[in-house]
Amino acid sequence: MAKPKVGIIGAGNVGATCAQRILERDIADVALVDVVAGLAAGKALDLAQAAVLEGHDGKIVGSHEYTGLQGAQIVVITAGMARKPGMTREDLLEANAKIVHSIVPRVMSQAPEAILILVSNPLDAMAYLAAQMTKWGPRRVFGMAGVLDSARLRCFVAEKLKVSVKEVQGLVLGGHGDTMVPVPEMTTVAGVPITKLLPKEEVEQLIERTRKGGAEIVGLLKTGSAFYAPASSTADMVQAILLNENRILPVCAWLTGQYGLDKVYCGVPARLGQGGLREVVEIPLSDAAKKSLNQSADAVRKEMKAIDAFLNAAA
Repeated sequence: MAKPKVGIIGAGNVGATCAQRILERDIADVALVDVVAGLAAGKALDLAQAAVLEGHDGKIVGSHEYTGLQGAQIVVITAGMARKPGMTREDLLEANAKIVHSIVPRVMSQAPEAILILVSNPLDAMAYLAAQMTKWGPRRVFGMAGVLDSARLRCFVAEKLKVSVKEVQGLVLGGHGDTMVPVPEMTTVAGVPITKLLPKEEVEQLIERTRKGGAEIVGLLKTGSAFYAPASSTADMVQAILLNENRILPVCAWLTGQYGLDKVYCGVPARLGQGGLREVVEIPLSDAAKKSLNQSADAVRKEMKAIDAFLNAAA
């Protein structure tokens, strides 16, 4: 039986590593696309040869043409400018809006039934841009953010408490940036909230490090940004959809009243399975978390206004 196909736009570090994760999990074949002639084809050939050693039969093709996306059930957009030291995600908005704006019509023409997952930053704004262009609805257009941010929080908690990451669950809501909302009372070790395991100031330190998790890596790398964890986070979402796992994962979703927020893309728990985003899952939040989530949504709305202005100018 033929495997499902996943299209990945952007053969840089995030896109190529995401392709590797998907292939090695044996959940789909991959079509890798990049505007730079030869880049996607070269990385696809390398990954095909690695498959022999990794012991899987996943198929991957790479091209600068979009025709390989035909028949893709999911298309992941990772293309865009990476952050440089000192840049915020918001600094990237105009440059990456132009890139995503050029990509979306080509995806629509080749894979009109696909589910679209945005990874390009600033994530919430790019998800909104793609949604405005496709009109595919919230079930099929959403972004990868909270899975990555929660993974960072879990990593830092495990490191702090010297426990296995397998024992740590974490939850980060809100926009994918400095206004993200780590929820400490729902971040647990073997079911025990970290608020009961660590003093308040140490919990705050973990939260602040999570908010700056991407910037910390940018500062260390000097000439690049994170890609291993973003790729694994995206692969988790792809797997949940293709295998109909109905997993509840924090994703950048379009809200229509949930959590008291309306007409805004924001990170919240959502059930992913066949067909994409099946439902936004509402959980009880503390007053402090609700306030922070509202502030984060307000920051995203400012980006959405910038996208509206961009679309009007491009019309």
